[in-house]
Amino acid sequence: MKRIIYINILTLLAVLFSACSDFFDQIPNDRLTSEKIFETREGVSNFLASVYTYIPDEANERHAHHSALYETQGVWTGGCDEAEYVWGFVVSHTINNNTFTAQDDLAVKLWKSWYVGIHTATEFIQRAPSCKELTPQNVSQWTAEARALRAIYYFYLLRAYGPIPILGENIISQDAPLEEVQLPRNTVDECADFIVSELRKAKSEGLIEHVSTQNEGYGRIDQTIAQAFIVETLLLKASPLFSGENVYYANLANPDGKKLFPQNLSQAEKIARWKEAADAAAEFLSDYEGKYYELEIERTEDNKIDAYQSVRKAMRGAYSNLSSYKEMIFYRIGNSTSNMQYDRTPYHNGAPNGDYKAAGGLGAVQEAVDSYFMANGKLPILGYEADGKTPIINPDAGYEETGYISTAYTDPVTGREFAPRRSLKMYTKREPRFYANITFNGQKWLNEKDGIMYTIMERNGNSGIEVGKNDYTKTGYIVRKCAPDGKWSSNDRVLILMRLAQVYLNYVEALNESQPGHADILKYLNKIRGRAGVPQYGTGADALPIPATQEAMRQAIRAERRVELMFEYTRYFDVRRWNVAKEKLNKAIYGMNIMGDGADFYKRTKIEDRVFENRQNFFPIPQREIDINKQLVQNPGY
Repeated sequence: MKRIIYINILTLLAVLFSACSDFFDQIPNDRLTSEKIFETREGVSNFLASVYTYIPDEANERHAHHSALYETQGVWTGGCDEAEYVWGFVVSHTINNNTFTAQDDLAVKLWKSWYVGIHTATEFIQRAPSCKELTPQNVSQWTAEARALRAIYYFYLLRAYGPIPILGENIISQDAPLEEVQLPRNTVDECADFIVSELRKAKSEGLIEHVSTQNEGYGRIDQTIAQAFIVETLLLKASPLFSGENVYYANLANPDGKKLFPQNLSQAEKIARWKEAADAAAEFLSDYEGKYYELEIERTEDNKIDAYQSVRKAMRGAYSNLSSYKEMIFYRIGNSTSNMQYDRTPYHNGAPNGDYKAAGGLGAVQEAVDSYFMANGKLPILGYEADGKTPIINPDAGYEETGYISTAYTDPVTGREFAPRRSLKMYTKREPRFYANITFNGQKWLNEKDGIMYTIMERNGNSGIEVGKNDYTKTGYIVRKCAPDGKWSSNDRVLILMRLAQVYLNYVEALNESQPGHADILKYLNKIRGRAGVPQYGTGADALPIPATQEAMRQAIRAERRVELMFEYTRYFDVRRWNVAKEKLNKAIYGMNIMGDGADFYKRTKIEDRVFENRQNFFPIPQREIDINKQLVQNPGY
């Protein structure tokens, strides 16, 4: 069984965080109450539960403007070239139009929340050993969990804000003099090395190897999670943005002149960073793959891979049958998933009942739709003409942009209907992940319990702008990944934050940068493609030619990563760490013509112009913190 990050929003938080200092807002108001908490096993256990509270709640990205400390959702899906929200209040719009500032609530909240988590973890590490009701095993395991969580929160801060201050082991007093809270930013390398060392220390000093039973405590961080975050951190450190390849950050320095990003690394030094990430991923796979984790694979009665159901299951863990899930590494269940499902279930005017009817307000952009492979494993679109809209069609892919099919297109393996009769040819002969992750015009909806519903996003369709009014898709597509099979308001699902396929993709990326041609690159890339029902790279009648150069393989890996992890909160950070965000994000996004009906709907149409400047690689540090801490320098451009 895999672990559940089971977060209880405890009434204890009202005591712990009812009042805060200006510096990072993390000091409990009532120290006597805090000390008494650590007198009992129950109090210590509840305090540890509060440390878990700040794990991201990405099922609620639409509500990233909420200011509660425990609401740590980001803007990652709508804030990159994957999707667009219809509602004007969603914070991702300020990312896409470059109006996000150091005063914005989200910049303040995430900084504050993760530093609160860091402080709470440090307090736990310092005080838990004093509890006489704890066994030595309790102390070692629980403090290791807090240490790992603290490192994970530092990872999230580093990824979002760039290099940040490392607070160390001291608990900063609420009434500490101002000079004691003047802390500079640590360098990228200092941050990454600290995170990795803390995770390794947690692994060796108390974390159990793997939480596999309810008695061991679902929700506890274990060694497998710690190792997965070691891989994530080292991958971040090796990536171009963090290894000093973006000259925009070359001169970012503390007041004493200390540069925060690496300076002029040699090629050998860059390769060494990638190798360290690859070695960490190899360690994860050697120790845990097969033993605890494997790709979700559903099979037909005649033992063929049902790729569609396999990829659906990989991102749709259910409370009721957790023991059947093999791929999930890091996820949480202590929050609602109904908001996510509301965003991804179409409006469906005239539906049999309310179970079918939501908003469909999270629209996939056309370029994301175009990035899915054909059933033959080839990319349908090679790029776009100078207008940014007209596709350059791959002549070898078998892709057709226009025309309709006269009979339904079905899954060649299972016979499942993928595209109904009269669907546009653009939506046929695509790979199974396309049908699992994208709702296109005319597609049959997932819920068939009380009747079959087809989603029509044309102007006057059952999910179009004229009917939905405020609830419709701006792009003519709706994100389908993680949408429910049954009623949209069901809350029987977990929120997956990391799974085995991501470790595979991290591994092959790091290997290609450090040891191009290594046999494991094809091995693990093909594992993902095989599960997805896409022809693999290699030799043989159905195989695709192996990418011949390191650069060609790099592009193949990135294309696979984009599709496999689409809408899983990684693309936002991938294009930044690869140092290609300006190329990928500083342009218009397109979709279908939602103001048209019939054939007029199927016209590639500009949705909006988006802006990306170098400053947007990182969030700004909250201005309030800059004003208080004179050693804390702001990210350039804010």
